[in-house]
Amino acid sequence: MTRELRQLTVPEGVAGERIDSALTRVLGLSRTSIVKLLEDGDITTDNRAMQKSDRVAAGQLIEVLMPAPVNQDPIPLTPLKGLTVVYNDDDIVVIDKPVGCAAHPSPGWMGPTVVGALMAAGYTISTSGPAERAGVVHRLDAGTSGLMIIAKTENSYLKLKEMFRAHDVEKTYHALVQGHMDPSTGTIDAPIDRHPKEDHRFAVVATGKESITHYEVIEYYRSVSLVKVELETGRTHQIRVHFSALGHPLVGDTTYGADPVLGKKMKMSRPWLHALELRFNHPINGNPLVLTAPYPADLLASLALLSDAVLP
Repeated sequence: MTRELRQLTVPEGVAGERIDSALTRVLGLSRTSIVKLLEDGDITTDNRAMQKSDRVAAGQLIEVLMPAPVNQDPIPLTPLKGLTVVYNDDDIVVIDKPVGCAAHPSPGWMGPTVVGALMAAGYTISTSGPAERAGVVHRLDAGTSGLMIIAKTENSYLKLKEMFRAHDVEKTYHALVQGHMDPSTGTIDAPIDRHPKEDHRFAVVATGKESITHYEVIEYYRSVSLVKVELETGRTHQIRVHFSALGHPLVGDTTYGADPVLGKKMKMSRPWLHALELRFNHPINGNPLVLTAPYPADLLASLALLSDAVLP
């Protein structure tokens, strides 16, 4: 089985880190896999095998003999009628992901995926990182609609991953939460990790990863608030967990404590959450991009039950 020899230049974002930690972040492999490659002499610089204790420098050239893929099966193609391409060039594609579509294949998921849908539509996607996550630099839950960036080349994948780590991509969401948020603007700074007793959920825990959410109320309704949310970090389920922890779960999000009766009245069978806007500089040419995605039909229909106002 042929193994890929990959050359990479150490980005500034991991300069000074130990080689095993740096490559875990840059390549998307597990630390165990990186350590095994180091022990086998498969990671070199200046024609010498690197050691676990070595630290990397910005601009350093490293060669990695990548491990053989565990899964040789091709990514399942999942044509998706509701997938809208918002922006596309030789390096990246930005899509407006519909509800019911996962970011990438995963155990137990039998539905469509962003990667599978794009490949079915003829798009070439970067193979960086784990094969089943080709091109995916950030994720949206299957039950969340809105904007996602996917890398089409190796170079754009590495640049985008570094941009997300450096918080150079501004992500704006709209969410409808239960109750009236008070104060109307604020920052939620609470660490998140897996729930200690329920593995499918996440929770605010003292030993969790740094998670920072900024919010501003757009409009108050009878018993709910429409809020604009900007993420400083991007943890799994971050918005859902943070607002639930404040006692204001997203409408329809029964996993995190939403009132099922209210969700039914508002005809919401998923969390009321939409990735509305992305602002970032193009990872290759540096041009500024501001991309937006309108509310999908189900969110518009639920708002119409609250007010006759037409919102963007």
